[in-house]
Amino acid sequence: MKSHDFVTIADLSREKILYMIELAKEFEKHPNRELLKGKVLATLFYEPSTRTRLSFETAANRLGARVIGFSDAKASSVSKGETLKDTIMMVSNYADVIAMRHYIEGAAQYASEVAPIPIINAGDGAHQHPSQCMLDLYTIHQTQDTLENLNIYLVGDLKYGRTVHSLIMAMRHFNPTFHFIAPRELAMPAEYKLYCKQCGIHYQEHTAFNEKIIQDADIIYMTRVQKERFSDLMEYERVKNVYILRREMLSLCKPNMKILHPLPRVNEIAYDVDADPHAYYIQQAQNGLYARQAIICDVLGLTIDDVRNDNTILA
Repeated sequence: MKSHDFVTIADLSREKILYMIELAKEFEKHPNRELLKGKVLATLFYEPSTRTRLSFETAANRLGARVIGFSDAKASSVSKGETLKDTIMMVSNYADVIAMRHYIEGAAQYASEVAPIPIINAGDGAHQHPSQCMLDLYTIHQTQDTLENLNIYLVGDLKYGRTVHSLIMAMRHFNPTFHFIAPRELAMPAEYKLYCKQCGIHYQEHTAFNEKIIQDADIIYMTRVQKERFSDLMEYERVKNVYILRREMLSLCKPNMKILHPLPRVNEIAYDVDADPHAYYIQQAQNGLYARQAIICDVLGLTIDDVRNDNTILA
């Protein structure tokens, strides 16, 4: 398999998604290997990140690769005016693959067009977050034993939430029913509702958020209202606490239902939910390691057979 980019979830077929889930399963069985010994991952994070950056770096380290890069563009030559193209071309001299987060939509696509090495999109503005989507798909499959015919409730910031935008695109292969729960100011953008219609994806929109609304959910996907996306802070103040998931709201939920969240949370999930068996967002974050190990290996051209036949597994 040749090396390639991982820029948008929209490019992945049903077969490729299921393949990546199987690949991630192999890394969950044995995360510590030396499959990528001698390789270098560059992490270029133009926006703040904890889970995404650390899981990419941990994924590389557990595969035997080394990591270079920056977690603050102000500490790089970007602060001197270096263009994205020049940064990408320069870093390509030192690394075998780049994982990049950028505040401009389309930045990862542009980077993939100028870079001689694979680019992994670690989030571009409010556009997409395909590696988060891959770990979300892995987690949904892990908890439901399928991706087919699920009721998925997306709650909170659906306007700027790149994680929910990516999830809609990925789930088009699996006949979901989406429920969009958001205030008017943060409603799902028209372009994604049109996408649902074009792909035959069923969806309903709600403004209410209570135990009766969510009782048929297989997955409740909570999102943070993203202060950094608002130009009007008064608007942020109006909507930041609109939807808070509390434990008493789970009394009617199905036994299989799981609560996911891309994290970080602010106050949209009350802390008393953490001890409930429906809560799964901490395990979801852990799955980021296995999903990103799968992504790094896949873009570098390693196959699932390479992984299954690997003799570099460490204790």
